[in-house]
Amino acid sequence: MDIHDPGLLYGATVFTTLRVYSQSLDFPLTNWMAHCDRLRGSIEAMRWQLPDWKRLRKGARSLLPYYPVLRITIFADGRELIIGRSLPKNLQQLQQFGAIAKVADNPMFRRQLSTHKTGNYLPAWLALQEVQKLGAREAILVDSNGNWLETSTGNLWGWKDDRWYTPNGDLLPGIARSQLLNWLHSQNLSVGRDAWNWNFVKNLEAIAYSNSVVEVIPLSRIISTQGNLTPDPCHPALEYLRSCFRLSSSA
Repeated sequence: MDIHDPGLLYGATVFTTLRVYSQSLDFPLTNWMAHCDRLRGSIEAMRWQLPDWKRLRKGARSLLPYYPVLRITIFADGRELIIGRSLPKNLQQLQQFGAIAKVADNPMFRRQLSTHKTGNYLPAWLALQEVQKLGAREAILVDSNGNWLETSTGNLWGWKDDRWYTPNGDLLPGIARSQLLNWLHSQNLSVGRDAWNWNFVKNLEAIAYSNSVVEVIPLSRIISTQGNLTPDPCHPALEYLRSCFRLSSSA
């Protein structure tokens, strides 16, 4: 790679990370086309060159026997980079007992082009490094008014008043989030979309985050300058979210 490549100098790439189920790009939970559509939407918005989709799929398939998680990066000139990795070793424990998060309210941690997954992911990465030094696993990113938007790696969900809520605002519309929204609607369960200010979040009974790799992880403790929260990581309402992945994977 040229040392003057814009991908290196400016983070001029877009990427998506997907979990491959049953070693198949066509398995419903893998959501291969949704990930390709995410890439296409960002590439077209930035007026970059589209990749060779057949070659991209062939490259992804070549890694399936070795890795359950793929990260696909597209450069401005259409080149692709695909790398594989394993699932988190403690994933089942996190899914069952939850994780600790900390609100990262430093303005330095606010993502630019937040509706696109670009290579310039430095603010979210910095936020994650900062909170992990303090014993948390996830960082919660906020807007200029202090409203919660998303975590450094996923979308937020909160339960109260017998329904799930997800934040509104300038955030990344995650693929797992879209899948869960469609699933909940198919079960005739409405989802609220509100500004997650302190008065809203302090009354949530359960809080979780989702992404395409970890599915759903509840939060057992949230550290904030406005106060600490201890939502229930075993709240029965979490079953509404988890069942989406279980039923889809057995289909």
